[in-house]
Amino acid sequence: MTVRRLGAGLVAAALITPALAACGNGGTGTAGSTATPTVTASGTASASGAPAAGDAKQALLDSTKEISSGNFRFTLAGAGSTAEGQVHQPSQSAAMKFAIGGPSSDLAMKLDVIHYKPDSWVKLELTGPTADSLPAIKQLNLGKYQHLDQARIKGNRNLGFDFDKVDPAGSAVLTQSITEVRSTGTGAYAGTIDVTKAAEAGSLNAATIAALGTQAKTVPFTAKVDPQNRLSELVLQLPAAGQTAAQEIKMTYSDYGAATAAQKPPADQVVEAPAELYSLFN
Repeated sequence: MTVRRLGAGLVAAALITPALAACGNGGTGTAGSTATPTVTASGTASASGAPAAGDAKQALLDSTKEISSGNFRFTLAGAGSTAEGQVHQPSQSAAMKFAIGGPSSDLAMKLDVIHYKPDSWVKLELTGPTADSLPAIKQLNLGKYQHLDQARIKGNRNLGFDFDKVDPAGSAVLTQSITEVRSTGTGAYAGTIDVTKAAEAGSLNAATIAALGTQAKTVPFTAKVDPQNRLSELVLQLPAAGQTAAQEIKMTYSDYGAATAAQKPPADQVVEAPAELYSLFN
């Protein structure tokens, strides 16, 4: 197995691209009480007494606006991967940690990525029987931050970061794809969403979306907003597809306006990234 093939398999299996995402937190994927009026994407209500047309969807669309300011913390979880980090647009910096696979995996990966424009660094921890058997992988477990050549990671969503598109999950794109939504309580919503654009958003990989088939058009979701009506949680409840069991994809946002600048790694903890690192993620 080559390093290139190994990397492609890992990243394709990940939710996050910076991917993005631990499986099921017990979400049921149910649609909620039938007594609650449903507002469709066109803004019409299915029962009398419904809120004004489009209110629920508009509330969720508006809830993502503060994310574009680029000052928040986030988490992503699902599809056997987890991520957490912070974005600080004022300093043009971001810090993120990813984990793909678990203790029983043939190959598990942890990444600690720091972006401080114009520089980026990544520290890798690769474990499992596959990592132990490949010399090319072993030499990447340096225990140090590897400085990345920006020309070689341009457009690479695993290692790079676009400060013009600061949301790792692309929640604004996802909420625009809501097909049905209703309020389920104060600051809480549920409905369905068309996730065929989720790869563009960065929330799901294309293979996962393709496996869903027509189910991708009506994936159940729940959402919460904080007291300031900013998105705090978005959960996609993916149905079973082919050999893949049903799973929950969860993203959270917090500390709006209160994130801090990322810390650059100490110089004595930095080395230049070898060619094998770029091969792993291309």
